[in-house]
Parts: sequence; C-alpha cells; structure tokens
Amino acid sequence: MAWLPLRTRLFTTLLDRGVRGSIIDMDLAEIQRSRAFTAPLRRPFTWITGAVPRDVRIGDAWFTTRDGVGRQVRTYLPSGRTGGQPSGAARGAPAAYPVVVFFHGGGWVLGNTRMYDPLCATIAARAEALVVSVDYRMAPEHRAPTAVHDAVDATRWLADEGAARLGGDPTRIAVCGDSAGGNLAALVCHAALDDGGPAIAHQALIYPGVDLSMSMLVREHANAPVLTQAKIEAFLRHYFGPDPQLSPRDPSISPYWRESLRGLPPALVQTADLDPLRDEGLAYAARLTAAGVPTRVTNYLGAVHGFASFPGMTLIGRQATLELVTELHRHLHPAGSPTATQWHE
Repeated sequence: MAWLPLRTRLFTTLLDRGVRGSIIDMDLAEIQRSRAFTAPLRRPFTWITGAVPRDVRIGDAWFTTRDGVGRQVRTYLPSGRTGGQPSGAARGAPAAYPVVVFFHGGGWVLGNTRMYDPLCATIAARAEALVVSVDYRMAPEHRAPTAVHDAVDATRWLADEGAARLGGDPTRIAVCGDSAGGNLAALVCHAALDDGGPAIAHQALIYPGVDLSMSMLVREHANAPVLTQAKIEAFLRHYFGPDPQLSPRDPSISPYWRESLRGLPPALVQTADLDPLRDEGLAYAARLTAAGVPTRVTNYLGAVHGFASFPGMTLIGRQATLELVTELHRHLHPAGSPTATQWHE
C-alpha cells in the first residue's frame, strides 16, 4: 500500500474492523440493518463526517417511479433566499434555488440518504442550491437497472414539477453522487441527453464506479482500506443477481462503455489515488475530455475510497469539498446571474 496519512490509516482500520460486518458475508437481514445506520450529528462524530450547517433546512418529499412505486427524497434548502430567479419568473416572485440531485454511494446495496446529511447540507449551503437526495431502490431486493430507473425518474420529476414545489429552479439542475451514486449521476446525464431533457448544467462524480466489468480495476489496491476487490465483487453479485439480465459492459449500467460521450454536461471527476476504482474514473474523465465535454479531474493523493464521507479523517477533505462546491456553484450560478459572484469560502 502506498503512503497513507496516519489519521486515515487509523480511522479506516477501525472502520474495516467495525461491528457492522462486511458486505462479503452479509445476509439480507444484515444488509437491511446496516442500511439503517446513521452516525449521530454531534461531536466527536462530526469531527469525522463534518457538521450540518445551521442555516440549512432538512425535509422530505415523495415522487412516483415509472412502475408506480412511491420513493422518498431528502431535501436540503438554505434558509436565506439568495438563489436567484428561475427563467421566466415574474418580478417580485419568491427566489428559487438551483437544484443538485444527489445519489448516495454504497455499491447499489448499502447506504441511506440520512448518512449523507453533512455532505448534502454543505453542498446546499456553499453552492447555494436546493439539494435533493434520492432514496433509490437497492439490491438484492431490486436488481439492476432499478436503481438507474429510480435516479432518472427522480430527476425528471424534479424538472417537471418537484423542483418548483420544493423551492427550486427546474431550469438549473446539476447531478452529483459518490461511488455507486456517481455511476447513477453519470447515467442520468446519458438518459437526459438521449431523451432530449431535462437539461443538466453540471455533473459532479466523486470516485465513480463507471465500469462494472472491472476491466480497469487497480489490482495493486485490491486490498485497499474501505473498498477491496472482494467487496466490489460482492456488491456486483447483489446488484446483478444470480441470473443477470444485463452485461457488465452494457452502457445502460456502465457509463464508460457508452459509444459516444459527446454532448454530455460539463463534469467534475474526483478520484482517490489509493482506490481500486481510481483508473476507471480517470479513464471516464479522459473520454469526456476527448469528446469535447469541459471536464475538471482531480486525483487526490493519499486518499482512499469514501473520503467524501469522512473528510475530517483525511488531509484532503477540505480541499475536495471546496473543489466540489465551487464547481457546482460556478455552473449553477452562471455569469450574470444574481449570485454568480457572491459565494466565497
């Protein structure tokens, strides 16, 4: 293993030896119990995860999927009204915030929206946006591509009616996600391009899983902290199921294998240098750039998979968060908009 900061090494050692167990040997009941876990939003936990800004209101809403199932979203709205006016809004109408649709990580199997409160609330406050975190359906109860469909359906609902109802501007939408959520965010952009909308202003992909065939897995980090090759294989077994209906290289679930990436929205791709998924994220960023998509890519040295969830236990957490919110703000508050130059760290 390459050099790892001491604080990260100690924390990830405790994490990997934690009482919640490993996805490698979890049964369904254990998976469901693990999904329910959320770190308390108090010290010392927030020294690890970051705190929730006080000026962000957290709420819940519901949307209906294409197969008629109601799914919940968790909303994060800044308390100040500085979001600017949506296109075509009447003079004097209440301000509406641009929208960031967020998809959590967890290998399409684990995770929940509440455990991302610190990150999503920070994005809301510092990117001056309504953040909507989607509680998409997960495996093994719901196999691929159900999670993709839920992600696409949630984004379409926000563009059609949900954003306006929640205080957002449906003409300014970005997508963001980490790991499996980065996969979903990328695929939402593909679907929007193919379907002629909704327009996506920006995609922020945090150590995304974009090649489910594992053809670019970084073997030297196969036993890295947090995410190992064996864990990836376990997640994929749950996601595909015993009788897979899709090939791992099907572009409907593996963004990297889409034939053309031309016309996709501007992107930020953040990768961790000590992550087995590093090279597929970098390769996807290279393909975006080659296709003419404005792309910023940063490979964080000394960082492991999952760093966005425990920024306080890394040396790069503050910088990675700053880069993320700056890029989202820049694309959601374009030059000439009321708040284009108001944000600062």
